[in-house]
Amino acid sequence: MMNKISVLILDDERQFTEELEEFFRNRGFDPSIANSGEEGLALLKQKKVDLLILDVRLPGISGLDVLKEVKLRYPSMEVIVVSAHGDMDTVISAMRLGALDYLRKPFRQLDIRIAIERTRKFIHLQQRLKQIEEKSSLITKALEERIERNLIGVSEEIRKVLGMAMTAAKFPDTHVLITGESGTGKENIARIIHFASDRKDNLLYAVNSSSVPESLIESEFFGHKKGSFTGAASDKKGFFEICDHGTLFFDEIADMPMNMQSKVLRAIEEKQITRVGDTEPVRTDFRIISATNHDLDQMVTEKKFRLDLFHRLNTLHIYIPPLRERPDDIAPLLHHFASEFSKKINRPAPAIEKGVVPLLMQYDFPGNIRELKNLVERAVILSFGGTLCVSDFPLKPKRERPKGAALPKQTLIDAEIDMIKSALHELGFNQKVTAAQLGISRDALIRKMKKFGITIIRTDQTD
Repeated sequence: MMNKISVLILDDERQFTEELEEFFRNRGFDPSIANSGEEGLALLKQKKVDLLILDVRLPGISGLDVLKEVKLRYPSMEVIVVSAHGDMDTVISAMRLGALDYLRKPFRQLDIRIAIERTRKFIHLQQRLKQIEEKSSLITKALEERIERNLIGVSEEIRKVLGMAMTAAKFPDTHVLITGESGTGKENIARIIHFASDRKDNLLYAVNSSSVPESLIESEFFGHKKGSFTGAASDKKGFFEICDHGTLFFDEIADMPMNMQSKVLRAIEEKQITRVGDTEPVRTDFRIISATNHDLDQMVTEKKFRLDLFHRLNTLHIYIPPLRERPDDIAPLLHHFASEFSKKINRPAPAIEKGVVPLLMQYDFPGNIRELKNLVERAVILSFGGTLCVSDFPLKPKRERPKGAALPKQTLIDAEIDMIKSALHELGFNQKVTAAQLGISRDALIRKMKKFGITIIRTDQTD
């Protein structure tokens, strides 16, 4: 159900404003009154207004100045100007500044009814359009604009994830751990938590824990003083310091080196850091949101992740289920991505053949939402005739497991170790080329090799 349309009547004639207030209230509007430009602008800061009835002749701040301010600060607000006989030049100026309509004093109730009815239909149309735009997204348009992302879905699973994120946003000092497979949208949830919280007007800084070169990691996290090492030409703030009153997002937290974990833990506990080459501590108020696709519990058991840091980061835990466990979200995501990519390449949104959604719902999506997005982008680019067909989605065949067969015992960590070993072997143990093939930095590859105890053993050597 839509809210009542809120109206502000801004006119210096008190009797006129009171009569119009009664008129609007009797017809189901939510009216307010003000008798000066200053009073009207102050009220607009306190209350959302859909429609402004504005006298162009006001003492102090003129009606045109008020109109300019309104259109600058509240561009979606509709304005009807009222004027006495002889003010037509002013009325024309008001219309050029963005007023929707005008009425000449004195006017009959019929005149205002016609003007308002026209405006009400327009406002209702805008409200209905906004509702339609937000229907497939679980977050508001305003929040979407802040996070520059969207959260599309209809399943109970994704609604629970959003509920947890909005709960986390209410507690801006609580650290959050987000887990889930690659491509499930962990950074989206982190951005929702930040921009829905009291920290939203301060920095959200995302750091990939595996991408920072080990030689620079301490300087990047804690900053440094000028001259503290070769190349330190000036003072520099680190991640913790630049996120004062904001949020620091650690992506792939499981890849953080053990020696760095202890320093991060100390910074979290003391809420202060010391720059490299300095002795004076710097206080900083930050929140940490971490994300990983690894099993941190198992890593703690295997002594590959600090238990005390795990407990610090895991105050609130949000798990994002993979797309195959919430197939109801596939159809809205498909339509959203198809519309989004069509708009980018200046094509109308395509129709979607009936068999496409059932086909996609049977697929495992090992790459989750990221994989679906890539599939839709490819289909939109290559499709002809304005319709996405089953043939536009070449999917890898789903490998069937024999009935009664046990689930594989291999963990995500085991799979990662096998992948690194296999890549090293196939690429002649060239660490630089292997790192590029795996999509990580050489430093990150070396850290993973140390962490997993992977050694380079050449089998092609001769005695």
